Amino acid sequence: MKNLRSTIIFLMLTLIVACERPESADATVPAASISAAAIALPDSQSAQITADILNAGGNAVDAAVAAGFALAVSEPEAGNIGGGGFMLIYLDGVAHFLDYRETAPLAAHRDMFLDENDDVIEGASTVGHLAAGVPGSVAGLWEAHQKFGSLPWRDLVMPSVRLAREGYVVHPKLASIGERGVRQFEGKTNFAKYFGNMKEGEIFKQPDLADTLQRIADGGMAGFYQGETADLIVAEMGRGNGLITHEDLERYQAFWREPLRVHWRGYEVLAAPPPSSGGFAVVQLLKIKDLLAHEFEGVEHNSPQYVHLIAEIEKRVFADRAEYLGDSDYVDVPMERLLSDDYLRLRAQEIDSDKISMLQDVSPGPESMDTTHYSIVDADGNAVSTTTTLNLSFGSGVVVEGAGFLLNDEMDDFSVKPGHPNAFGVIGSTANEIQPGKRMLSSMSPTILLKNGEVDFVVGSPGGSTIFTTVFQMIVNSYDYGMTPLAGAGAPRFHHQLLRPDLITYSPSVPLPEETISQLSDRGYRAVPHPYEYGDVQTIKRDGDSWTAASDPRKRGEARVIESPAH
Repeated sequence: MKNLRSTIIFLMLTLIVACERPESADATVPAASISAAAIALPDSQSAQITADILNAGGNAVDAAVAAGFALAVSEPEAGNIGGGGFMLIYLDGVAHFLDYRETAPLAAHRDMFLDENDDVIEGASTVGHLAAGVPGSVAGLWEAHQKFGSLPWRDLVMPSVRLAREGYVVHPKLASIGERGVRQFEGKTNFAKYFGNMKEGEIFKQPDLADTLQRIADGGMAGFYQGETADLIVAEMGRGNGLITHEDLERYQAFWREPLRVHWRGYEVLAAPPPSSGGFAVVQLLKIKDLLAHEFEGVEHNSPQYVHLIAEIEKRVFADRAEYLGDSDYVDVPMERLLSDDYLRLRAQEIDSDKISMLQDVSPGPESMDTTHYSIVDADGNAVSTTTTLNLSFGSGVVVEGAGFLLNDEMDDFSVKPGHPNAFGVIGSTANEIQPGKRMLSSMSPTILLKNGEVDFVVGSPGGSTIFTTVFQMIVNSYDYGMTPLAGAGAPRFHHQLLRPDLITYSPSVPLPEETISQLSDRGYRAVPHPYEYGDVQTIKRDGDSWTAASDPRKRGEARVIESPAH
């Protein structure tokens, strides 16, 4: 039955790609052509709240703040107030990047997840209190509003207070994820106490979370990092030997950073700087592919040769990521050199169009499964691309007693031991080692493309280490193969990274063509379904004087039409 269902999904999406037409404006389908404003969000509840804010006269940042709080209620596996994220903003012709990534507690240290034999303690960095970094989401949303918001703060948070208190009907996919979470954390955390009653088709209410959100609505950032909520977080740490203290919470700051800005084919790519590895990776992938344009001539999309060439590019990007990327406040990241034409030309020259590179041939040159992403363009052409996360599904599995929200397990995104892979199979070096107050490396890749100073493409996705390979494929699908946002999001996608040099994984519900899989095997690759259905792409693309928006058909998101929002 599962194989039959996957086949049906694949045939349907193949038809979509072949037709290459945007879907109707019906909010029940995941794509929409619009004339004034556009949103693409991971579920219907957050989409409704975001649309309401735009219709009330809010700008793209107002809508993004409201969306962030809504997802903390309706998408508990990834949306959060106990995690962190990145927000890429293009407002009134100026680009901004807000970093509200979690930080290591002040009591954290390099070897905290190693035993007496210097071996990594299994599960210590992914489950339980010790896995949690200091949350940044509330500080980030507050900072974005303070700088660019136009509506009152309380108006942006109260819809989520009501959603948590009154509840919502549980989507079948959320119910399924929740059931897996109960099994995963059984006997380890208090997850089941708060989410064990999340049943398909039934109303799910979160009164403790509603109270926490009410304190944030009334007190702003201080309503989370001080007072009752802070006391509840610290008390929770005490129940499980966690490290987050009142001092950690009071010291936390969201930072404005310069976004990466790179010219590509007449467009300007706005992307995430460190501590994200995503922006650097997306740019390297795009530029190396262009340097190998002669190798791609006549090569069909997702053919064996196409997959091989992309895999070889991805391998080198992951090698550089492992060696050089980390929190730029703690390490010197040679970004200018890593993105220079001369350096990328050398990397392109290393690629053999016929053979698989082994690890010894890919030395450095000189990320969650349930992260979440949303894209917004307002009626004035301002755009926000936001990716936020708890890391793995439901983060550490620890719910703050009395506060009702999950804590992240972002400590696993550090290199807990140089050369040791994290939960996503990604390795790191001392550049990403644990240090007090440091921000762990991320793969989150909120991205905006500009054409002549105007927004042309807004995109992002969850998926751990697959995030930037997914974003890259979305850009290529659109700009090289002319796919609409829905067709591009629904097309088969694949992933390759440094470890296991012969391994290529593909989206399990929308697999690569059987002929491609077979021929990759003949070439020495192991092409297999990814362990989980990765990616939940949220995309907006300019279409003349209007927009086309799409939410990934693999998941439960929605793209909405807002014909004449107030502004």
